[in-house]
Amino acid sequence: MKAYVAVTDIDWYHYLSSRPSIHEANFWRPYGSRPFKVLHPGDPFIFKAKAPLNKIVGGAVYEGFVSLNISRAWEFFGEGNGVASTEALTQRVRSITGETLDEIGDREIGCVLLRDLWFLPDQEQLPAPETFSANIVQGKSFAYPGEDAIVDAVVQRILSQEEWSAELAQDVENLGPTHGLPRLVTPRLGQAGFKAVVQEAYVRRCAVTRHQILPTLQAAHILPVSEGGQHRVDNGILLRSDVHTMFDRGYIGIDDNYRLRVSPRLRSEFGNGEEFYSKEGQVITLPTVIQNRPSTEFLSWHLEKVFR
Repeated sequence: MKAYVAVTDIDWYHYLSSRPSIHEANFWRPYGSRPFKVLHPGDPFIFKAKAPLNKIVGGAVYEGFVSLNISRAWEFFGEGNGVASTEALTQRVRSITGETLDEIGDREIGCVLLRDLWFLPDQEQLPAPETFSANIVQGKSFAYPGEDAIVDAVVQRILSQEEWSAELAQDVENLGPTHGLPRLVTPRLGQAGFKAVVQEAYVRRCAVTRHQILPTLQAAHILPVSEGGQHRVDNGILLRSDVHTMFDRGYIGIDDNYRLRVSPRLRSEFGNGEEFYSKEGQVITLPTVIQNRPSTEFLSWHLEKVFR
């Protein structure tokens, strides 16, 4: 497992550390075309404040990286962007890039998605790792465990927040301290991270209609949270808002071969639905990454319990 120690903007840190009710954050970057590939979802992400403070001030769990328009980043994360408004977010990006308002518009920024934020009190903040050079601008990765004692301590604090099952806890005990904690194959996400990651997994297209109008697209849960479902990418599917409603109410479903099913109730109750009947039996649009595709277990639950 790797941990990443990121150079954290002081204002971003102060804003979020003073708002303990915010549990998800966008550790944004001013440009969206530079993907963050250092960590895997579920890995620890550590905050090191810039000089003159130059201390480790907290951490979080890494969820993934996506590119989002500034307005979309605000819609998903709100104050989790470390600012009070979308205008403030735009201004912060501009202060880094030097762009004018006309130049920046509503372009995309890079979004490092984080959950389970926590911050150390002033008296408990830790020194930066000895190998963390002053000329490092963005951050540095560390192998866990064993490369740095301070990083190891912070990683253990971050991972202690994870909800491990009894079986996983036993696996950790069997592995011993030199192997670190096991990583879940499909880590859970925060609510905002779920929306962002599902949107990107489906390349911003409705899985059923292939519509690409972003304001109409929604990340739907297959197994609802109210029924024990989690914010996991394999429990999500990107749907146009009206399709989302029909999916939730059982007018459409998806079988375990990813083929669209359409309920006869759509025609009998409303006398229409040809857009969907014409697609019945076709395979929906799927994420290219196999592990991001809908779980057949969740799809089967939906067909059995919701679809009629």
